[in-house]
Amino acid sequence: MLLCAPVAAARGQQLPGGPVPKPGNAILVASFNIQVFGESKMSKPQVVEVLARVVRNFDIVAIQEVRAKSDEILPAFVRAVNADGSRYQHVIGPREGRTSSKEQYAFVYDTNRIEVDPSSLGVFPDPQNRMHRPPMHARFRTRITPAAMAFTFWLVNIHTDPDEVPQELDALTGVFQAMQTARPDEDDVILLGDLNAGPPEFGAFRRIPGIGWAVSGMTTNTRRTKTYDNLVFAQPMTGEYLGHAGVLDLQNSYGLTPEQALEVSDHCPVWAAFYPAEARPQGLPAMAGQPPVVR
Repeated sequence: MLLCAPVAAARGQQLPGGPVPKPGNAILVASFNIQVFGESKMSKPQVVEVLARVVRNFDIVAIQEVRAKSDEILPAFVRAVNADGSRYQHVIGPREGRTSSKEQYAFVYDTNRIEVDPSSLGVFPDPQNRMHRPPMHARFRTRITPAAMAFTFWLVNIHTDPDEVPQELDALTGVFQAMQTARPDEDDVILLGDLNAGPPEFGAFRRIPGIGWAVSGMTTNTRRTKTYDNLVFAQPMTGEYLGHAGVLDLQNSYGLTPEQALEVSDHCPVWAAFYPAEARPQGLPAMAGQPPVVR
């Protein structure tokens, strides 16, 4: 089931004066292209507040388009996210791009719920220069008891070049398949980000056995005219997917004018829910619980 924006249901009941608790039976993985995320955007308190509230809805957020000269943008942003007592951390990749305008990928994650393997961080090699900004990858695991049952998975963070979408999607097919065999003990790969394309343009991905995606039939840009952003994974390997995904509409969710929403980003966050332990039990329905309440 795909839920239209705004994200409309619950991570738990709202507590007076407190945050909305995250669901125990799901982790929420999101992708968010924060348009030109740099010094200018971080200088606007009202924009930073919305961005921080967005991140707190999710357990992991893959961020694209960090475009800053300073290395303090993400640390400062994570401090804003944690201003309510949350415990998020981040990892960030190198500046990438063929032109003088470089971008970075990042992951921001809730350390109460998720941990990262530092040795897994890297940029996928692109010796043929087929991608404008080769994807960043990292391997995560859920914090559950017993730890041996934790859901572990690769996240592959990508922002394709809008002028080279067919070529880059073709290259990403190879990236996805290579990540499936990167470790003999890991078959869960979630490629997520701004693909600058919707499912009708996913011809290259369809060559991957069992491939699927979370967002279909919904627009993901802030103007609600295009589907650019998605989470792509293969079944039955990633059987932890709960069949539950959506788009968080910035304007309607936070009571913004169209102009204010575009100040935040020209993209809306997209998300999907996964069972926190390896291999969802057969008796558990595909859609577990309710989608998250926006806070």
